[in-house]
Amino acid sequence: MFNRATAMATTAFLPKHLTSALLLAGVLSGCTMAPTYVRPEAPVSGSYPAAADGKVQFDAVELGWRDFFPDQRLQALIASALENNRDLRTAALNIEEARAQYDITAADALPNFNGNFSRTRGRTAADQLVPGQPAVGTAYSVGLNMTAFELDFFGRVRSLKDAALASYLATEEAKQSAQISLISQVAQAYLTEQSYAEQQQLAQQTLDSRLDDYKLDKMRFDVGASSALDLRNSETLVQSARVSLATLVRQRGQATNALVLLVGKPLGELPASQSLSDEKIVSEIPAGLPSDLLNRRPDIRQAEQQLRSANANIGAARAAFFPTISLTAGIGNSSTSLGSLFSAGSRTWSFVPQLTLPIFEGGRNRANLSLSEIRKNLAIANYEKTIQSAFREVSDALVARSTLDEQLAAQDAYVKAQEERVKLTDLRYKNGIASSTDRLNAQRDLFTAQQALIQTRQLRLNNAIDLYRSLGGGLNENTVVAAKS
Repeated sequence: MFNRATAMATTAFLPKHLTSALLLAGVLSGCTMAPTYVRPEAPVSGSYPAAADGKVQFDAVELGWRDFFPDQRLQALIASALENNRDLRTAALNIEEARAQYDITAADALPNFNGNFSRTRGRTAADQLVPGQPAVGTAYSVGLNMTAFELDFFGRVRSLKDAALASYLATEEAKQSAQISLISQVAQAYLTEQSYAEQQQLAQQTLDSRLDDYKLDKMRFDVGASSALDLRNSETLVQSARVSLATLVRQRGQATNALVLLVGKPLGELPASQSLSDEKIVSEIPAGLPSDLLNRRPDIRQAEQQLRSANANIGAARAAFFPTISLTAGIGNSSTSLGSLFSAGSRTWSFVPQLTLPIFEGGRNRANLSLSEIRKNLAIANYEKTIQSAFREVSDALVARSTLDEQLAAQDAYVKAQEERVKLTDLRYKNGIASSTDRLNAQRDLFTAQQALIQTRQLRLNNAIDLYRSLGGGLNENTVVAAKS
């Protein structure tokens, strides 16, 4: 920003009246016609609909992602994604673009000085000649020029610079939001791939078991101990397991491809994965209060910076109704010969103040002001919606967390009950009490229940990741408290 110190540095080279004008510009450069910014009230409740009962003492923001994800395989995947993911790289380049744009806008608040040296040679028309003067002449000049520096009396340039700064800060927040989103996406893609891997292993084990049963049933059928219906029922179990296995192989392959895309490179050598049943892939966190989201979530901070930018643009639109005062000046030396360019009497200077007063512009300025105010209202609506969306994400995660533990326990008990049912049904079938249809139904129900148990474990882990992301976790690599100690 142009200030008194900058102006004083130029006084040795400029006329006194120009120096005074620049000093006045420096004093008035802090003025702005932008409305005083007031953060809108958060349009959400003061508490979440579900209580949080976290088991650790850290906020999501303070809890580093390496501490939240203790699984070493997952840590390696996240670290690789932060380094190679193209979406995150694009977000970083957007920051550089916004920073350059801000630097360009900020440069308008400073006078531009250009040094110049010129040699001019020309011929004068004969009817304009003074007797005794040559028809062809040469002129040399050297100097320092300042071109069209705007005296920002009404804060137009200052408002534009404030708007550019807020836009730049918004892109920084967008990158942080992209990082949080990327970490959660990698973690959930990892869980999806692991879930399909465990279901594929289950389907393979089920297929092997059913093939063994089918061989026994075929032997029983060959000796007349069972009917053709019993054999066909056993065959349907085998083919059903083959269909499930082929489906899961395809789904796992696609899940791996999705994970590779997020990581940004081939997976390569990684630490061994953990089972979803180990419960050591993620940690638990407390939720805090809704008001904390305003400072925790980068997307909310991004929306607020966009609102600040829109608010500053109103100041620039208001300033357009007032006169624009600009200065063009120069100081130097001029001579007809190079040897006398710096001799006494060769000094020159010019001072050209210009005032531009808007008189008739067809309603352009008024329309620009209305547009700026509308964009601010849109930014307010976007800011409030961002807060509401964040509140809902946290609330949804908390509501799910309060029931998923119970659902997982119930599903585990259901699987154990189905396992007992299969054992009893097999025993009854071998003793001729139960039919092959009863055994078929029991085995199908057990396989479905076992798949559902794996999916429920994945759902519970995904819920913990959703809560971590929605509370703004994922910016730090390690826990802040642990780093201090």
